[in-house]
Amino acid sequence: MEGEAELKKELNLLEITLVGIGNILGAGIYVLIGKAAGLAGNMVWFSFLFAGATAALSALSYMELSSMYPRAGAEYEFVKRAFGERVGLFVGLLVIGVVVITSSAVALGFGRYFSTIFGGGNLVGAVSLFFVLSLIMVYGIKESARLAIFITLIELLGLLIIIYVGLPYLGTVNYFEAPELTGIFEASTLIFFAFLGFEDIVRLSQETQNAENTTPKALLIAIFFTVFLYICVAVTAVSVLDFRVLGLSVVPLADVAAVELGNGAFVLLSWIALFSTMNTVLVVMLGGSRIVYGMAYAGSLPKSLSRVHRRYQTPWVAIFGVACLSILFVLLRDITTVANIANFMIFIVFFMVNLSLIKLRYADPTRTRPFKVPFSVGRLPLLPSLSALSIVFLFSRLNAEVIAYGLVLIGISVLIVLLKTRKKGLPA
Repeated sequence: MEGEAELKKELNLLEITLVGIGNILGAGIYVLIGKAAGLAGNMVWFSFLFAGATAALSALSYMELSSMYPRAGAEYEFVKRAFGERVGLFVGLLVIGVVVITSSAVALGFGRYFSTIFGGGNLVGAVSLFFVLSLIMVYGIKESARLAIFITLIELLGLLIIIYVGLPYLGTVNYFEAPELTGIFEASTLIFFAFLGFEDIVRLSQETQNAENTTPKALLIAIFFTVFLYICVAVTAVSVLDFRVLGLSVVPLADVAAVELGNGAFVLLSWIALFSTMNTVLVVMLGGSRIVYGMAYAGSLPKSLSRVHRRYQTPWVAIFGVACLSILFVLLRDITTVANIANFMIFIVFFMVNLSLIKLRYADPTRTRPFKVPFSVGRLPLLPSLSALSIVFLFSRLNAEVIAYGLVLIGISVLIVLLKTRKKGLPA
């Protein structure tokens, strides 16, 4: 059952792109658009555009780095190459934290929808989801990707329904009306969570065919497609319902659909949201298990986590490890707070990824780069520099409660790094 063989290269461009789109289109848009509209008003479309542009800039850095180092460790691998094992391990632990917290929060969302449709407790649905998805992921990456692609089509259907419902209402409101300017960027900070997922394309690169060329193309397509779709949904949502009503709604997109489709829209959107939350957990855990595998394979985590199933050639220990940790965190119930805690950590990760690209332009200029971020002054890449600054700006919009939670998680990560690297005999 066990082994340390390489992962099987199963995924082509279409499959890895659709997996990425499915994860980006996950629970964020279905849950967070209401709260975002309450903060940004009718300018919520601009909040999506700003958050999407920031994500796209970081995606460019991921594209270049993944073309240089197409390994399962992704962020850990990039940062380690630029700043060494200790900083790489720290960033890798933050990514694992993002995976665990995001999976837990979204699984609880699944549990609520599951309970509404089928009855039973929220935790029953959440824990059952982790168990079922873990078995699917162990069975094979191809099967996991195909399930994610199927659910992606369902997610797309839900968003297209919202756009269709809003078409007759386009132009009926002032799309530049906002309660206050700061609310627009607070909404962007929250909405950033809805763009998380493109980085999972990179984390699956070791199982992608011709990853050096395929992964950058998949990232580019996924980011631009979802930014466009999100803006369309945001514009139509505030056209149908007043942004103040959306801001108070627990099921904002269901409320939008109900205007034209009646109460049956609640049932329809509940089913779509059920699949949406399932897809998010599936792809987040897929990417998370691969970074755990990559870090263990490199020796930064216990070697047992790099074990690959001999028959299915999937990292089964890493998969079940991520699932078990996620189950422990399902008691985190506030989706807004949890989303911003995930944002806190991913902002640091993205900042370090951009910084790694800048550093490697100077430290390793001769390495082959199948994709290279355009526009530089000498060796200094301009777009990754702009990306780092925009991430710092969004980070500054987080509230004190979220920062406090984030600092605790950083402290735990630093402690683990110090203990692990001291054991390996790295210099202080």
